[in-house]
Amino acid sequence: MLIANIMFYAFSITLVLSALLVVTVKNPVHSVLFLIFAFFNAAGLFVLLGAEFIAMLLVIVYVGAVAVLFLFVVMMLNVNYQELRAGFVKYLPVGIVVAVSMLLELVLVIQYSIANKVNIAEISSPLVQGITNTTAIGMLLYTKYAYPFQLAGMVLLVAMIGAIVLTGRTREGVRKQNVAKQVGRSRADSIEIVKVQSGKGV
Repeated sequence: MLIANIMFYAFSITLVLSALLVVTVKNPVHSVLFLIFAFFNAAGLFVLLGAEFIAMLLVIVYVGAVAVLFLFVVMMLNVNYQELRAGFVKYLPVGIVVAVSMLLELVLVIQYSIANKVNIAEISSPLVQGITNTTAIGMLLYTKYAYPFQLAGMVLLVAMIGAIVLTGRTREGVRKQNVAKQVGRSRADSIEIVKVQSGKGV
């Protein structure tokens, strides 16, 4: 129990510090790296809660795909970060108000749970005995929620196609491959046979 408490506070403090560094560091590449580190700490907290499926989902999907994609986008695109930070001071009061309101909501929820002695085990759904929570989630996801699951996949597919279309713009000085021109070229356009006389160069 003592080790679990130590690990909980270690993961929680590191997660909060990583989240603060994500929005405060100046280098966007460092910001994405701290975001990946925050995902790893959040996955550790889910492991302590016994939700290993959600922990692996964070590592595989968010760290392995989303965060790495963010990192490549930040490193490859020529984005003017000075223009992005130009409105930071302008919208800072609104951000502070939103952050304080969310913090107050969390404090009120914690105070209510302490005052009324809310037991999470009593209000949560009963666990199915004999199977892991990963198996239980899979059985529920592919039976009762199969159609919403497929619909979510279609929404993500449309979002991916939209991102590709928006970022696939033509830029000056960048050579673009023309597949139709490459496939449609003839033998005469591709090679030239030159007869070289003996003792002379081309």
